[in-house]
Amino acid sequence: MKVTAIIPDDVIHDIQEYTNGKNITDSLVKALNDWLYVKRMEKLNKELSKEPIKFKEDFTAEVIRKLNNRL
Repeated sequence: MKVTAIIPDDVIHDIQEYTNGKNITDSLVKALNDWLYVKRMEKLNKELSKEPIKFKEDFTAEVIRKLNNRL
């Protein structure tokens, strides 16, 4: 998608510095993807705090290792 946005030069400079993007577009895509990752993790953490993961009673690391070794 092509977008026109007015973003201060100092913000663009900082984004380029932190993302090491090839150009402004690459830098902005990297920064936005990182931001989305953080927001998705925050949402997941909220959901898990409301309803934590529960393991089956017979769940053990040994059982999982055996399953993985079978494949």
